[in-house]
Order: sequence, then C-alpha cells, then structure tokens
Amino acid sequence: MDSFKLKGLLILAVLIVGTLFAAPSFFGSKEVPEGWIGPKEKIRLGLDLQGGIHLVLRVVTDKAVESRLNSVASDLKSQMINERIHYSSVSAESPEILQVVLRVPDDYAKLGKLITDSYPYLREANRSTAGGTMTVNYQISADEASTIRTQAVEQALETVRNRIDQFGVSEPSIIPQGNDRIVLQLPGVTDPERAKALLKNTAILEFKLVDEERSVQDALRGDTPSGSYVAYMKDGNQPILLKQRAVMTGDLLDDARVRIQSTYNQPYVEISFSRQGGRIFERVTSENVGKRLAILLDGKVYSAPVIREAIAGGRAIIEGNFTDEEASDLAIILRAGSLPAPVDILEERTVGPSLGQDSIYQGFLSMIIGGLVVVAFMIVYYKFSGLIADLALIANIVLILGALAVLGATLTLPGLGGIVLTIGMAVDANVLVYERIKEELRLGRTAKMAVEAGYKNALPAILDANITTLIAAIVLFQFGTGPVQGFAVTLSIGIVASLFTALVLCRWIQEWLVNYQKIERISI
Repeated sequence: MDSFKLKGLLILAVLIVGTLFAAPSFFGSKEVPEGWIGPKEKIRLGLDLQGGIHLVLRVVTDKAVESRLNSVASDLKSQMINERIHYSSVSAESPEILQVVLRVPDDYAKLGKLITDSYPYLREANRSTAGGTMTVNYQISADEASTIRTQAVEQALETVRNRIDQFGVSEPSIIPQGNDRIVLQLPGVTDPERAKALLKNTAILEFKLVDEERSVQDALRGDTPSGSYVAYMKDGNQPILLKQRAVMTGDLLDDARVRIQSTYNQPYVEISFSRQGGRIFERVTSENVGKRLAILLDGKVYSAPVIREAIAGGRAIIEGNFTDEEASDLAIILRAGSLPAPVDILEERTVGPSLGQDSIYQGFLSMIIGGLVVVAFMIVYYKFSGLIADLALIANIVLILGALAVLGATLTLPGLGGIVLTIGMAVDANVLVYERIKEELRLGRTAKMAVEAGYKNALPAILDANITTLIAAIVLFQFGTGPVQGFAVTLSIGIVASLFTALVLCRWIQEWLVNYQKIERISI
C-alpha cells in the first residue's frame, strides 16, 4: 500500500472516530439506543444553555481568624494551668485580639514567656491593671492573619467543590474571585434553596454532655451554672442544658451515610469515626454510661440519647425526623467536611431551562443559516471545488462536536458563537488555496502542478493566520472566566479542525482527482 492510500485511510479513520463521538449528542435528552457501538458521552451544556444557578459567595475570613484565636484561647488555658499561671478569663475580644485577664499580676512574666514560646505570632498590644487584676491584650500578627484568611478561602473552595461533586451536579464551574469570593455556576440545578443551604452550612459537628445536675428552667431565668449553657433542639422549641466543653468534634469523622430505620421507615445518618476517633468515642461513652450525650451540628442539638453502654467500633447515629432529602444533604455536608468560615451569598441568578432551550435553538439556527450562506457562496464562486470545501466544512463541524464530547468540555452560548465564527474561518484556508490554484492555472500550469503549487504557496499565509488566532484563543482561555473560556474552547478546537480539513482532507481529495482520476481541468 502506497503512502497516498495510507494517508487516505488515516483521514477516514479520523472522520469515523469524530462522527462516533459526535453522534450521541444528536440524541438530545434521549438515552443512547441499546446496542450503540460507539462512545456514549454527550456534549455537556453550560449554565446559559441548560439552565441552573449562578452564585457569588463571600468567605467571612474574619471568622476564620477569630476561630483560630478561640482555639488558641482553649489551648492557652490548659497550658496556663500547667504553668500555674492564675487567670480569670481568656477570650477572643475581636477577630484579631486575644484578651487574658490575670488574677495575679505577678504572673505577667511567666505569661509573656509562654506566649513567646508557644504562640510567636501573637504580639502584646496593651495591658492595664485595675482592682488587683491585670488585663493583657495580644494581637495576631498581620502575616499570620493574612495566611489564615488565604487558607480559609482555599479550604472553603475545596469544601464547596467536594459538596457540589457529591451533590451530583454535572460540570459545575467553581472559580475563586478576588481575595475572598467564590463564583459558582451549577448547570441543571432547579432547587436554589436546597443548593444554598448545602453551601452555607458550616457543618461544625460536636458531641457534648447534657448537664442533668442543674435545672434548665433556672438557666433560662438567668441562673446559668458555670461551664454550662442553654442550647435548643433542631426544631428550635425545646431547650436543653449542655456542658460548654465538647468531648468530641467532627474532625475525627471518617464517613457519613444515610440509613433507613426498619421499624418506622425513617431515614437517619450513620457516622463512622477514624481509628483515633473510635478510641476516643469508646472512652467517652465508657466514662459516661447512664448520661445523655448531645449531638450538635452548627450549635443545634439533633439528638441527645442516653449512653446505655460503652460504644466500640467507632459508629454513631444522628436522628432528627429527617426527610430523605435532609438526611442526604446532611450526609453530604459531613462527608465533605466543615467550612473553615461562614459564607455569605452576595449574588444569585437563576436561569430557567426554557430560556436555555431558546438559546440552543437560536444558536443552532444561526449555525444553520451561516453554514448555508457559506455553502452557497462556495458552490457559486468555486463550483465543484467549492463543493469539496463544503464537504470539508461539514466534517469540520462534526469534528468540533466530537472533540467537545471526548474532552468533556462544556458548550456555552459564547461557545456556540465560537462555532459560528469557525464556520466562516473554516473556508478561509480553502479560499486562499483556490485563489493560488487559479493563479497557477492562468499561468498555463497543468492541473496537477497547479494543485501542488497552490497548497505549497498558500501554506505560510494559512498557518500565520490560524496560529495567531489560536494563540489569542489560548490566552482567552487562560485568563478568561466562564463564558469567555467557553468561546475560547470552541474557537481553539475549530481552528485545529479547520486546518485538518483544509490542508489534509481537501488536499487529499484534490490530489486524488488529478493524480488517480487524471482530471486535466479543475472546476474552480
């Protein structure tokens, strides 16, 4: 087999593969028929075509800094007890200020050494003495606060991505914006309230003992015992008195799954701990048999069962009269992890699926009209050679759709615009080649020589025009967002496909006509 025939078989193979990848997308919302031998991936539609939700979130990074100071305060209390430093209180007075009140001012030097050794990023802001006590305020350094804020946004971005992935959204767009914002596009999501609840829930899971030695009614009247506080059950109506200190937190969680009670057919969430968490949970339950252990999520008590015996195996359940949807969302949030800081929704837009269908219809209508105009022009102006260019144009569109499907790219409304633009650019290379061929024919060259010289002389101009456009498309993709990237993707794929159809496919057909069919006069 000579190289020309081998080249033809390779071109045919590319066209067949491209057609197989593009074909499933033409079935629309219908399933690919049984027995289909090719791939089943369809082109994914973006938010503007499929409908869905556009959200802009702001991470409240000050809360992340304050949360760090609260952790420092809790740890500092333990260390001060060990170092015999007498204190009245340790608390975060603002997002960046930690306040320590010493009962014995003479312990100031020991406190300073402890802070320097354990928390070098805390700097003393001011101190004052009154009534036999000393109040020392420490401020977190600017570099440490900036690091915490940056990490909070990065962790929030990853947590949001995990939650959305487990929520089952196809091809979501999750992009950081500025210092503290996240832009989300969720195609196909039709319940914005559920999506917002899933994203805003910080999911801080805690286990606390119920204070059964004191009266919750006394606490409600203002006589709250030291080390305890009043919380409320999930429905918000029933108060319960809890110990302030959490005996376990959700950072030791390993998995969370929805289960169904066999008796009442009621969903609940089963959680399992890591190996370390399992050991701690077994110790906590063995030390508190007969007491009630409250399970809290974001400060709300979901259940407070009595510990009947030590619980080994690292498993527990969360009950709360859930619906199937609520239980599923809670399991997703627990598996994905807690947000490092709360998030606020700054902007919300919902695109209905009917608007998306109208966009698809208008986009494909523009493709058809533009394509028909180009096809008619090429046939009228270049005759049979124009028909060859039109066949290559159809192959070009098929290859673009096939490439979008196989790469898992998302087709957006600007992406449709990129395809329409590519239709015009696809025949541009053929026009350059055909004009060169016509020049060669006017000089008296044979058909074979004219075809060879036409492609050779037009090649530099074709490559210059397409490569510069491809570079611009790559830059748009790299630095653009959302719709701009959608346009850049289809434009880039279209340029590569048009180079293949114009310089490889059309040239092979023209050479086949003049070399193997011995055509002496080209219809051009």
